[in-house]
Formats: sequence, C-alpha cells, structure tokens
Amino acid sequence: MAYNDSILTNYSAYAGLRIIGTLLQSFDVDRVMAFVGRLGESWAARDARRRQRAIDSLRLSFPEWTDPEIDSVARRSMRHLLQLFIAEVLFTPRLITPDTWHEYVDLGDIKPGMPHLLSDRPAIFITGHCGNFEVLGFTLGTVGFPMTALARPLDLPKINDWLMGVRQARGMSIMTKFGATERLPRLLEAGGRVAFIADQNAGDKGVFVPFFGRLASAYKSIGLLAMRYEVPIICGQARRTDPTRFRYRIELKDIIQPQDWADQDDPLYYVTARYTNAIERMVRDAPEQYFWVHRRWKSRPAHERAGKPMPKSLARKVASLPWLNDREVDRVISFGRA
Repeated sequence: MAYNDSILTNYSAYAGLRIIGTLLQSFDVDRVMAFVGRLGESWAARDARRRQRAIDSLRLSFPEWTDPEIDSVARRSMRHLLQLFIAEVLFTPRLITPDTWHEYVDLGDIKPGMPHLLSDRPAIFITGHCGNFEVLGFTLGTVGFPMTALARPLDLPKINDWLMGVRQARGMSIMTKFGATERLPRLLEAGGRVAFIADQNAGDKGVFVPFFGRLASAYKSIGLLAMRYEVPIICGQARRTDPTRFRYRIELKDIIQPQDWADQDDPLYYVTARYTNAIERMVRDAPEQYFWVHRRWKSRPAHERAGKPMPKSLARKVASLPWLNDREVDRVISFGRA
C-alpha cells in the first residue's frame, strides 16, 4: 500500500508542479517574480517556526543589528527562497539562452576567473545557498563554460528527473552524491570542472571552521580533492540585483591557488576555512538572499557538546587565519563558552 501511495504522491506532485509552471509562464517573468514575492511575504508572516529559525541565525550572525532589521531580513530571505524555487527555476531555461542571457545576467567582475574557465585544466567551483545558484550554473553553461555539479537527488523521482533535465539543458552536467567518490577523481584527472554548493552542514565529523563568528561544520571532500589534484578553487555567486525582477550579477569572491595552502601547517583546515570565508562575504553582500531557514550550525564541535573550552590546537588554527582580526578570533573562540 505504501508503494502505491508513493507512486500517487510522486505523479500528483509532478502534475501539480507542471500545471502551475505552465500557468505562471503565460505571464511576464517580472510580474511573476513580484507575485511570488508577495506569496513569500505571506509565507513569512504565517510560518512563525521557520521565520524564528531565520531570526535566531541572523541575531547570532549580526549581533550589531536591531530587532527590526533582523526581522526584515528574515522575512525577505523567505521571500527570496520562494522566488528562487517557484519563479526562477521555471523561467531560467526559457530566458537564459545563447541569444538572450545578457539581458538578464551581468558577468560583473568575472575577469580574474577567465583563465580557469578557458583553460583545459581541472578546477573546482563553489558557491553557497546565496543569490541564485541555479542561474549561476545555467549561465556559465550557456556562455560556453560547462561543468559538472554535485547534487542530492530529490525524494520524488518524477520531479527530480524534470529538474535534472532543466539543469542540464545548457551544458551543466549533474552528478548525484551516490557514487561521486569514485567518479569525481576521474573527472578531475580528465581535466573536468566540478561545482559544489559548499555551505551544507557536514555533521559532527566535518571540519569546524569560522562562519559568521562561530564554528560551522564543513565537508572535507572539497579541500581533499583540491589538495590531491592541486587544482584551484574559484568562489562566486549570482546575486539578484532587483528583488522584483529577473536580473542578476555574477560576482567572484576568491580564487584559492595550490601555492596558497602549500606552506600552511594544516592545509585542509586553511582551504576549508578560506572558501567558507568567501561564502560569508557573498552572504554579507546580500544577506536577504541567503537561506537563513536552513540549519547551517546544527552540528557542534566536540568541545562544545562536552561543555569544555576550545582545545588549544583548534584555537591556534582559528588564530592563524589571516583574514580574521583579533576581535573576530576572540569571538569565535569564546562562542562555545557563551
């Protein structure tokens, strides 16, 4: 019986999504963006649990902000989330084409990354749950810079197959996490480009690096791949430039070269902390375009779980990060005690 129920849920959800998508695409994209934005505002007003989760994360990330500022960004981030998944995913394949992409996307300061995009050598590209990661990958594929993105399959196969088809319409290839351990090394060895959304919570066994003044768990795999194959890590995002229109700017935040980590005492920690810092700077540019409702800081390091001070070895790693000043280092080290 459960199997039949799952089939019914799968097909009914897919049919509903396609019907809604067809209806929405009969209107101008900017009108749809504004309409879905209003739906997002209504969702933020009604979903007190997720709004409070966003508020809690924002309060710890921006302690200098007032309560009204925090509440405003929390609500706008939920508006952004709904616009991304309802409007932008539907319209991106239709609007981002070889002939029309420049009407919607400004390539911005991408010039420093061009040697890596034009090269036949491997590279790792990362972004976070900020701006519009769908537009970012789709645009790069459309203008002739294809890459392979790592993604988790959705639980509903019909919707997953449709979304994978949308994402791969302009040169972006999708690799699921299942089997990626064997396929990713082969891809890099062949000179391929790999893309990650790199700000997921990695669990208790991840690398705990600073993110908005406290430790957050990050996956080891990105740094390990970069170190093993000595490939650069290019960090960027596609930031929406108008809250009610389908307009974006691609922004490059950092390029981490193999020589940057070569002399570090703990190269893996340095690489992971540095690309996490790049994501933080992306978020600071447009905090209302970040997924504050997701539980980025859910996992806590062992010393916090045990109620103990940060180990001196970890404190030294945090203090060695050159982009943190003394006040920021102290804030990260003292967070667990607070």
